[in-house]
Amino acid sequence: MFISNAMAAPASGGASGYSSLIMMVLFAVVFYFLLIRPQSKRQKEHKNMLEAIQKGDEVVTSGGILGKVTKITDSFIVLNVDKGVEMKFQKHSITASLPKGTIKAVNE
Repeated sequence: MFISNAMAAPASGGASGYSSLIMMVLFAVVFYFLLIRPQSKRQKEHKNMLEAIQKGDEVVTSGGILGKVTKITDSFIVLNVDKGVEMKFQKHSITASLPKGTIKAVNE
């Protein structure tokens, strides 16, 4: 008398279980292709860029500092940012490698 018909009706369990499983799998696939795969691709490109940097290359740091590479060690890079001014950075703080002559063009 006080219980509504919707609350008292038995739940159909067969189709509901499969549809929720399919939704979870679909969600995982979308999550992989939209978030995980692009991030791992960017990390791989960044790692390859860092391995390709050589002495004399012009680079940009994550802080926006432009400099020419003067020395490379296992985990650090020394950049010449101005005449007589050298700064040491961790390798992973390098965000981009620039074409030769970029620093000269920016200073003009």
